[in-house]
Amino acid sequence: MAMSYLVVFPSTTPNNRALSFSPPKLTLTNPPSPLIHVPTLPSRIPKRSSFAAHSKGSNSADAPDRLISAMVYFYPFFDGVQYGKYIITQFSPFQALIQPLVPAIRVFKSFPFNGFLVFLTLYFVVVRNQNFSRYVRFNTMQAIVLDVLLIFPDLLERTFNPRDGVGLDVLMSLDSTVFLFLLVSLIYGSSACLLGNLPRLPLVADAADRQVL
Repeated sequence: MAMSYLVVFPSTTPNNRALSFSPPKLTLTNPPSPLIHVPTLPSRIPKRSSFAAHSKGSNSADAPDRLISAMVYFYPFFDGVQYGKYIITQFSPFQALIQPLVPAIRVFKSFPFNGFLVFLTLYFVVVRNQNFSRYVRFNTMQAIVLDVLLIFPDLLERTFNPRDGVGLDVLMSLDSTVFLFLLVSLIYGSSACLLGNLPRLPLVADAADRQVL
């Protein structure tokens, strides 16, 4: 026979009211700091220098960059214009083309070290100056490399200087080829720069790319 027990706990509160229990409230006086600290961003972004590059990319530039880039291609042409002495005297169109440039050529040739001084100025003041855009520095470096290549026909002419015969014909052909290449480089390079395009001259473009960062 199952037996049941009834356990009665005496009340300790007056009037036999039921016991009530409320847990204590915890108050944090110092809330914990977040586990991840997110730094605040500066309210203002520092402005770029006013001499920053003006080029909008490698294939376009604003008006000052175009003008400077177009002008630098006159440097190798003025330095090598003497290679056109045969073709200019034989063909009058070349005489008419060169005639407006004669005063500037005379000024450039007036001092023996003008070419070297222009080379140093263009290389250290323009090419190595990050304040100029890459568009200007690349075109300037192309003009410099083109001028450096004139060392080879100059050495050949000093070493091999025939007075007549087949040797003279070969020398005339070589000089005329060098002059025509300089003339085409001047017309193509300057025209492309004035139009805002990026000219890439054969033989010199890759070398200019390696020098311009």
